[in-house]
Amino acid sequence: MNDSAVPSAQPVQSQSTKSQSQRASKRTPSFERTPRDILIGAALVLAGGTLWGVNATVSKLLMGTYHADPLWIACVRELAAGAIFVACSAAFTPKLLIGALKDRQSYLKLLGCALVCVLFVQVAYLKAIDWTNSGTATVLQTLNLLFVLAIVCVRGQRLPRIKESIGIVLAFTGTVLIATGGDLSQLSLPLAGLFWGLLDALCTSIMSIAPIALMARWGNFTVNGIMFVISGLILLPIVQPWATAPSLDAVGLMLVAFTIIGGTFGAYWLFLAGTQRCGAMRATMLGTSEPVTATITGVLFAGAVFTPTDLAGFAMILIMVFLVR
Repeated sequence: MNDSAVPSAQPVQSQSTKSQSQRASKRTPSFERTPRDILIGAALVLAGGTLWGVNATVSKLLMGTYHADPLWIACVRELAAGAIFVACSAAFTPKLLIGALKDRQSYLKLLGCALVCVLFVQVAYLKAIDWTNSGTATVLQTLNLLFVLAIVCVRGQRLPRIKESIGIVLAFTGTVLIATGGDLSQLSLPLAGLFWGLLDALCTSIMSIAPIALMARWGNFTVNGIMFVISGLILLPIVQPWATAPSLDAVGLMLVAFTIIGGTFGAYWLFLAGTQRCGAMRATMLGTSEPVTATITGVLFAGAVFTPTDLAGFAMILIMVFLVR
């Protein structure tokens, strides 16, 4: 990202106009989406989504093989990833970091976003993975688009369009298939898993809206860093990670390192950088790499088993992504 002003190509320009132009360019980074930019952005989004998907399976391995508590994982990776975000903000955008810390009017918004957009999202997602598996939890998270659609329709005082309505029906049908296995008389998916998955979807939909103004003002590194650190500090006295740490061997330590550096910080950074280059619409479509990767890696490395009914439900929800936009 380049925050510097682009020199004007005009041979003659007043000092006042130059100042206004420079201030405008600093407020709104100019980024022309050439075919090369879109290609790079798509690659970054795919990489970020893939890391998120792998991170889900890594979290399942930590919970299954090493008996790590979901809250322990959330606390550790939020504090560690938050520290990395803050360090990057201090290195690359120090003025934005200092400005955010001095702006007391933003404190309440940052706290609210830290609670809903990081703490609830992380905990609900990990709990959903713990009760089900990485693929199912990640597909249920994709239902966040339905909550976003509901917000858009309420704000715009309109009903869902035809494609959106079809997407809603597909998403509902897919969720029912996953939850019941095709037998409507019983639940094949644990009720707790379904609850945490839907809560994760709801909080994820808020995450896509609530911090936008803060990020536009203070930057992605700064806002993510502050939110992650606040969330981790809230969990710290509850979890006491130094006392509840699981017994980890070398492989376990590598999994923890990946979930912090690759699966949280790296995934967030790549996805956001890619979204800026290729646009939110393409990013949403390409973000389907996350549930696909989570499902594949869950089968290969975490022993997850999916029935044809599960896969049909997954397919319906993923098709919904391309209709609800």
